[in-house]
Amino acid sequence: MPDIRFLPLPELQRPLADKFYRAHHSAMRARGEAQVWVARKAQIVGALCLTPVAGGHWLTGLFVEQAERGRGVAAGLIAAALIGAEGHVWLFCEAELVGFYQRLGFVEALELPQALAGRLARYRQTRPLVALVRLEDQ
Repeated sequence: MPDIRFLPLPELQRPLADKFYRAHHSAMRARGEAQVWVARKAQIVGALCLTPVAGGHWLTGLFVEQAERGRGVAAGLIAAALIGAEGHVWLFCEAELVGFYQRLGFVEALELPQALAGRLARYRQTRPLVALVRLEDQ
């Protein structure tokens, strides 16, 4: 993975993340006040968003292009994005991804900030999701 760089995407380049998501037929988008992080070779091969919430951040939009999966890109991208993140980091995922996130230090979230609790309740109306958190001291 030495040919891949992990870096925050400057605000003016945010549309590149949306272009990346669309090119891979993903419904994910860089929204609101999220800080967008990318994994780059010559072009973007992975992306995620970190949105500030009460007590920490909400990780969304993690996507790695098919050709780069299984090479540690997602784990490297998460690690880079969380280096300076203060507070807890929450995410919602499908049950089959829980093991992947647990290897990165996430555990099942017993409590969520109010804004995330409401979102999770809405999302769970259409699909089963698990809420995970990476505690601040990790």
